[in-house]
Amino acid sequence: MRTVFGFGLLALGLMLPAVASATDWQPSEEVKAYAITGRTGMELYRSIGEHGPQAGPGRVIAHTTFKLTWTRKYEQRGSACTLTYAKPKLIIIYTLPKAPADLPAATKASWESFIAGVRTHERWHGETIIEMVKEIETLSNGFSVPDDPGCKKIRPELTVRLGELSNKQRQRGRDFDRVEMSEGGNIQQLILKLVNGP
Repeated sequence: MRTVFGFGLLALGLMLPAVASATDWQPSEEVKAYAITGRTGMELYRSIGEHGPQAGPGRVIAHTTFKLTWTRKYEQRGSACTLTYAKPKLIIIYTLPKAPADLPAATKASWESFIAGVRTHERWHGETIIEMVKEIETLSNGFSVPDDPGCKKIRPELTVRLGELSNKQRQRGRDFDRVEMSEGGNIQQLILKLVNGP
Protein backbone atom coordinates (compact mmCIF):
# COMPACT_ATOMS: atom_id res chain seq x y z
CA MET A 1 0.00 0.00 0.00
CA ARG A 2 1.46 3.34 -0.98
CA THR A 3 0.63 6.57 0.77
CA VAL A 4 0.77 9.44 -1.69
CA PHE A 5 2.36 12.72 -0.71
CA GLY A 6 4.02 15.62 -2.53
CA PHE A 7 6.40 18.61 -2.52
CA GLY A 8 6.38 22.35 -3.07
CA LEU A 9 6.81 24.44 0.05
CA LEU A 10 8.20 27.59 -1.54
CA ALA A 11 5.00 28.95 -3.02
CA LEU A 12 2.81 28.73 0.07
CA GLY A 13 4.34 27.57 3.33
CA LEU A 14 6.81 29.25 5.63
CA MET A 15 9.71 27.45 7.28
CA LEU A 16 10.03 28.49 10.89
CA PRO A 17 13.55 28.41 12.31
CA ALA A 18 12.73 26.98 15.75
CA VAL A 19 10.96 23.76 14.80
CA ALA A 20 12.00 20.53 16.48
CA SER A 21 13.27 17.79 14.19
CA ALA A 22 11.83 14.30 14.42
CA THR A 23 14.72 12.56 12.67
CA ASP A 24 15.17 9.86 15.33
CA TRP A 25 13.16 7.28 13.36
CA GLN A 26 14.38 4.24 11.48
CA PRO A 27 12.55 2.39 8.71
CA SER A 28 11.68 -1.26 9.23
CA GLU A 29 11.65 -3.95 6.59
CA GLU A 30 9.53 -6.99 5.82
CA VAL A 31 10.41 -9.66 3.30
CA LYS A 32 7.52 -11.60 1.81
CA ALA A 33 8.65 -14.73 0.03
CA TYR A 34 6.62 -16.55 -2.58
CA ALA A 35 7.51 -20.16 -3.27
CA ILE A 36 8.65 -21.30 -6.70
CA THR A 37 9.51 -24.76 -7.99
CA GLY A 38 12.00 -26.25 -10.41
CA ARG A 39 15.32 -28.04 -10.68
CA THR A 40 16.89 -25.95 -13.45
CA GLY A 41 17.27 -22.24 -13.99
CA MET A 42 14.70 -22.32 -16.78
CA GLU A 43 12.18 -24.16 -14.59
CA LEU A 44 12.71 -21.68 -11.75
CA TYR A 45 12.22 -18.73 -14.09
CA ARG A 46 9.03 -20.25 -15.53
CA SER A 47 7.74 -20.73 -11.99
CA ILE A 48 8.46 -17.06 -11.25
CA GLY A 49 6.33 -16.19 -14.28
CA GLU A 50 3.48 -18.27 -12.85
CA HIS A 51 3.71 -17.20 -9.20
CA GLY A 52 5.41 -13.77 -9.14
CA PRO A 53 3.62 -10.77 -7.64
CA GLN A 54 1.08 -8.99 -9.80
CA ALA A 55 2.20 -5.51 -10.83
CA GLY A 56 0.22 -3.67 -13.46
CA PRO A 57 -0.94 -5.91 -16.30
CA GLY A 58 1.39 -8.82 -15.53
CA ARG A 59 3.60 -10.57 -13.03
CA VAL A 60 7.08 -9.47 -11.97
CA ILE A 61 10.09 -11.21 -10.46
CA ALA A 62 10.09 -9.09 -7.30
CA HIS A 63 8.38 -6.02 -5.95
CA THR A 64 9.05 -3.28 -3.39
CA THR A 65 6.19 -1.45 -1.70
CA PHE A 66 5.79 0.43 1.55
CA LYS A 67 3.41 1.41 4.31
CA LEU A 68 3.80 4.94 5.63
CA THR A 69 1.96 6.58 8.50
CA TRP A 70 2.69 9.81 10.35
CA THR A 71 2.45 11.24 13.84
CA ARG A 72 1.79 14.95 13.37
CA LYS A 73 1.19 17.92 15.63
CA TYR A 74 -0.44 21.09 14.33
CA GLU A 75 -0.38 24.35 16.27
CA GLN A 76 -2.26 27.59 15.85
CA ARG A 77 0.17 30.52 15.77
CA GLY A 78 -1.82 33.66 15.45
CA SER A 79 -4.03 33.19 12.41
CA ALA A 80 -1.58 30.71 10.83
CA CYS A 81 -1.54 26.95 11.32
CA THR A 82 1.89 25.33 11.58
CA LEU A 83 2.91 21.71 11.51
CA THR A 84 5.34 21.63 14.43
CA TYR A 85 6.04 17.89 14.57
CA ALA A 86 5.97 15.21 11.90
CA LYS A 87 7.44 11.77 12.54
CA PRO A 88 7.06 8.90 10.07
CA LYS A 89 6.59 5.20 10.61
CA LEU A 90 7.87 3.50 7.48
CA ILE A 91 7.73 -0.19 6.65
CA ILE A 92 9.42 -1.24 3.41
CA ILE A 93 8.04 -4.51 2.04
CA TYR A 94 10.12 -6.61 -0.35
CA THR A 95 8.39 -9.46 -2.19
CA LEU A 96 10.97 -11.96 -3.48
CA PRO A 97 10.95 -15.47 -4.95
CA LYS A 98 12.09 -18.37 -2.79
CA ALA A 99 13.56 -21.38 -4.55
CA PRO A 100 13.54 -24.93 -3.17
CA ALA A 101 16.30 -25.58 -0.62
CA ASP A 102 17.48 -28.80 -2.29
CA LEU A 103 18.50 -27.45 -5.70
CA PRO A 104 21.23 -29.28 -7.61
CA ALA A 105 24.63 -27.68 -6.96
CA ALA A 106 24.98 -26.03 -10.39
CA THR A 107 21.42 -24.65 -10.31
CA LYS A 108 21.93 -23.46 -6.73
CA ALA A 109 25.01 -21.45 -7.75
CA SER A 110 23.10 -19.84 -10.63
CA TRP A 111 20.12 -19.14 -8.38
CA GLU A 112 22.20 -17.52 -5.64
CA SER A 113 23.82 -15.18 -8.16
CA PHE A 114 20.40 -14.34 -9.64
CA ILE A 115 18.62 -13.68 -6.35
CA ALA A 116 21.53 -11.58 -5.04
CA GLY A 117 21.19 -9.34 -8.10
CA VAL A 118 17.41 -9.12 -7.67
CA ARG A 119 17.83 -8.17 -3.99
CA THR A 120 20.30 -5.44 -4.95
CA HIS A 121 17.81 -4.09 -7.49
CA GLU A 122 14.95 -4.04 -4.98
CA ARG A 123 17.13 -2.48 -2.26
CA TRP A 124 17.72 0.46 -4.60
CA HIS A 125 13.96 0.98 -4.69
CA GLY A 126 13.87 0.75 -0.90
CA GLU A 127 16.56 3.42 -0.58
CA THR A 128 14.64 5.82 -2.82
CA ILE A 129 11.57 5.35 -0.62
CA ILE A 130 13.62 6.21 2.48
CA GLU A 131 15.02 9.29 0.70
CA MET A 132 11.49 10.39 -0.22
CA VAL A 133 10.25 10.02 3.36
CA LYS A 134 13.19 12.06 4.66
CA GLU A 135 12.34 14.79 2.14
CA ILE A 136 8.71 14.68 3.24
CA GLU A 137 9.82 14.98 6.87
CA THR A 138 12.01 17.99 6.09
CA LEU A 139 9.21 19.67 4.20
CA SER A 140 6.56 18.86 6.80
CA ASN A 141 8.28 20.08 9.94
CA GLY A 142 7.52 23.79 10.07
CA PHE A 143 5.10 23.83 7.15
CA SER A 144 2.73 26.71 7.75
CA VAL A 145 -0.39 28.05 6.10
CA PRO A 146 -1.41 31.66 6.83
CA ASP A 147 -4.97 32.63 7.67
CA ASP A 148 -5.94 29.11 8.70
CA PRO A 149 -7.92 29.27 11.96
CA GLY A 150 -8.81 25.78 13.13
CA CYS A 151 -6.06 24.25 10.93
CA LYS A 152 -8.51 23.28 8.18
CA LYS A 153 -6.51 24.40 5.13
CA ILE A 154 -3.11 23.00 6.05
CA ARG A 155 -3.82 19.29 5.52
CA PRO A 156 -5.01 19.51 1.90
CA GLU A 157 -2.29 22.08 1.12
CA LEU A 158 0.36 19.76 2.56
CA THR A 159 -1.02 16.76 0.68
CA VAL A 160 -0.85 18.63 -2.63
CA ARG A 161 2.75 19.64 -2.06
CA LEU A 162 3.87 16.24 -0.85
CA GLY A 163 2.29 14.60 -3.90
CA GLU A 164 5.15 15.98 -5.99
CA LEU A 165 7.72 14.16 -3.86
CA SER A 166 5.82 10.90 -4.25
CA ASN A 167 5.56 11.41 -8.01
CA LYS A 168 9.28 12.15 -8.22
CA GLN A 169 10.14 8.95 -6.35
CA ARG A 170 7.87 6.87 -8.59
CA GLN A 171 9.39 8.41 -11.72
CA ARG A 172 12.90 7.64 -10.47
CA GLY A 173 11.80 4.02 -9.99
CA ARG A 174 10.33 3.82 -13.49
CA ASP A 175 13.48 5.32 -15.02
CA PHE A 176 15.70 2.91 -13.08
CA ASP A 177 13.61 -0.09 -14.10
CA ARG A 178 13.63 0.99 -17.74
CA VAL A 179 17.44 0.91 -17.76
CA GLU A 180 17.76 -2.26 -15.66
CA MET A 181 15.25 -4.18 -17.77
CA SER A 182 16.32 -2.90 -21.17
CA GLU A 183 18.06 -5.13 -23.70
CA GLY A 184 21.49 -5.86 -22.25
CA GLY A 185 20.46 -4.34 -18.92
CA ASN A 186 21.30 -5.80 -15.54
CA ILE A 187 18.02 -7.68 -15.01
CA GLN A 188 18.09 -9.16 -18.50
CA GLN A 189 21.65 -10.34 -17.86
CA LEU A 190 20.62 -11.93 -14.55
CA ILE A 191 17.76 -13.77 -16.25
CA LEU A 192 19.95 -15.01 -19.11
CA LYS A 193 22.56 -16.33 -16.71
CA LEU A 194 19.90 -18.11 -14.68
CA VAL A 195 18.08 -19.77 -17.58
CA ASN A 196 21.30 -20.68 -19.43
CA GLY A 197 22.88 -22.23 -16.33
CA PRO A 198 26.33 -21.78 -14.82
